[in-house]
Amino acid sequence: MESLILYGGTFDPVHNGHLRIARAASLTLNADVIFIPNANPPGKKPIACFSDRLEMLKDALKEDGSASFSISLFESELTTEPHYWIDTLRYFKNRYPKRKLFFIIGADEANQFLSWKSPDEISKLATPIYVPRTGIEVQDALLQKYRMRRLPYEKSGEVSSSEVRRLHSLDIPLSVRNNIEKKHLYYINDISKMLSAHRLLHSISVARLAYEIAYRNHLRNPKFAYIAGLLHDIGKDVPKEKEVTFMKEHFPEQDQFPEWTYHQFIGAEIAKEKFGIEQEEILDAIRCHATGKPHMTRLAKIIYSSDKIDPLRGYDSSKLIKACIKDCYQGFIRVLEANKIYLEGKGYRIDNPMTEACMKLYLGGK
Repeated sequence: MESLILYGGTFDPVHNGHLRIARAASLTLNADVIFIPNANPPGKKPIACFSDRLEMLKDALKEDGSASFSISLFESELTTEPHYWIDTLRYFKNRYPKRKLFFIIGADEANQFLSWKSPDEISKLATPIYVPRTGIEVQDALLQKYRMRRLPYEKSGEVSSSEVRRLHSLDIPLSVRNNIEKKHLYYINDISKMLSAHRLLHSISVARLAYEIAYRNHLRNPKFAYIAGLLHDIGKDVPKEKEVTFMKEHFPEQDQFPEWTYHQFIGAEIAKEKFGIEQEEILDAIRCHATGKPHMTRLAKIIYSSDKIDPLRGYDSSKLIKACIKDCYQGFIRVLEANKIYLEGKGYRIDNPMTEACMKLYLGGK
């Protein structure tokens, strides 16, 4: 390929939007794309350390499998600061003198182009390609003066790393999600501050299982299952005295329920207030994941089942997992039956109206 596209950024973390942008640019210009991760970008402090961000980027490109994508560590290996984009372009122009250079920027960055160091020289060395974004129009004067080209892909800029970090978007490669879980980055770090280590492992395991069941059962948004699974026990480690006070203030109709049920109600409120989860379907699934209830959504059934049959619970739940993956409704019925048998075998009684009504509706006289 005669052309070369430079794609700089913190990639904190890299997400599928980055990959879609790179793919669209590569296809449009018939060019290779070099990702250039920033180690210490001026005026912006990344959340994850450089080594973690680089590992996620490497894994994401490997997972993507495109032969047109590669990574340059040029900016991370510089010892002089501050470092500017013009310095990067000079380096690549010297290295690839016969190749036409392009570089990718966001629509918001395009509007700020005059504030960059040496914008005139930049536009002589390489052609800016800006990514369109809803609600942002790039100034015509800038487009004409600096020969900016619009990337012909409307949805390419609709994901942000900040949304991923806050758990508001899961539009990320599986390898990136696994890295976030393994290294306790971003939202996992936030959750780890509210749960014990054991509870955190259980929550991650439930999230993975719930996502798999939802995906295999063709739920409209299986990522909702991952979020609900990850946050289903977020209220579990709230001190008992705070639990009681919270229930009296926010859930007076349920404050007479047994205390073991409190965490599902409190958890939904934490998910909403602390993590900004607004989807009622997710909040509803959290609010009934321990007890069940009548007329549960498919998502709620999946979260209830995934919590009960989590492989980390220490018993062989493989048959129930297979049943849920095959048919989440029939699997839920089997999980509910198994839970009823377990409670009866232990001599426990149904001690709350939500579980009682749930089993009456779904199990009848069983």
